[in-house]
Amino acid sequence: MQFLTNGGKHMLKKVAAINDMSGIGKCSLTVAIPILSALKTQCCPYPTAILSSQTGYPKFTYLDFTSYMQEYNRAWKELDVSFDTIYSGFLGSIDQIDIVRDFIKSNNNAYVIVDPVMGDGGDYYQTFNDEICNKIKDLVKISDLVTPNLTEACLLTNNKYHTNYTLEETLDLAKEISALGPKKVIITGILIDGNIINLGYDKENDEYLSYSLKYNNKSYSGTGDIFTSIISGLITNGHDFKDSIKIASDFIFKCIEYTSKYDIDPNDGVFFEVFLNDLTSLNN
Repeated sequence: MQFLTNGGKHMLKKVAAINDMSGIGKCSLTVAIPILSALKTQCCPYPTAILSSQTGYPKFTYLDFTSYMQEYNRAWKELDVSFDTIYSGFLGSIDQIDIVRDFIKSNNNAYVIVDPVMGDGGDYYQTFNDEICNKIKDLVKISDLVTPNLTEACLLTNNKYHTNYTLEETLDLAKEISALGPKKVIITGILIDGNIINLGYDKENDEYLSYSLKYNNKSYSGTGDIFTSIISGLITNGHDFKDSIKIASDFIFKCIEYTSKYDIDPNDGVFFEVFLNDLTSLNN
């Protein structure tokens, strides 16, 4: 593991994590902060909204942070803060996407990871539409790595979603996304023959990795956020792209297997905290 140095002192690399924050329900910044910290990076939260609980619950409060985001960024600029990685997740409006685009352009030495959160199961989430999708493409174009699920991969490429994508067809989707700009693409949560597959494509080396694990028919909120948070921390600290996919996939699998032993609300998310030591030990 490599650290930056400042006057002979070790410094952890900084990750600006742009996402919402929920008090209940393990997703978004609620998982990004501990996971990036466990991977020995400094997580610098850049909130887009503050929620009492994530939106899968029947009751939640919502504080839109859009009007504060530019002021937040200006304060960072005045401190002359620079970031090694920018990791963008859920963005709830065109205004937020524009703010994040400008933030990325003003930190042009940062490695940019975009999780293009827009939908699942073949359709947009409730507040998303084609206009927002086109704006998210603007972020994808200036990113280094993107991590869509299969639905989001189809939306980004204007391909029709169905549940019978082959590995070859999914690789074609990844190549189409990479043609927009990012050098690396990971398409997550592909179900084929009872297995769940995460497919990574590296445009620079024209290589791909298909990593498959048994699907146990359990689904929990926040696992995509955990996956991309792990990828962000590992890539920031110089881990190999393919190895990072394997590590993140195995971690999610382990968390789901453990959590499925208990009768909990899927909105609560997985018991990832039990396995944080596995991540901490990676960078010893």
